[in-house]
Amino acid sequence: MISSIGLTEWLWIALFILLLLVGAKKLPELAKALGRATGEFQKGRIEVEKELREATQASSGPAGERERLEKAARELGIQTVGKTDQQLKEEIAKAVSS
Repeated sequence: MISSIGLTEWLWIALFILLLLVGAKKLPELAKALGRATGEFQKGRIEVEKELREATQASSGPAGERERLEKAARELGIQTVGKTDQQLKEEIAKAVSS
């Protein structure tokens, strides 16, 4: 029965299947590539969070803040047309947190 197998057992089963599919020699390379990709993702996330903080703390007025919000939104793939500053801030925050 599936419910009688715990999470740890499923992880071991998945690891064994991965080992069979990829092979023992390729597994370290796969882990290294996954680590690099995770690191790049974290760097990008930190950069977007930094830009968001700068945009919300900007004292250059509403026009400068809007430009920074639109730039951050575009980098995250968010449409900016027809949206208020508050809507953009919410969507940016949602994209960064996920």
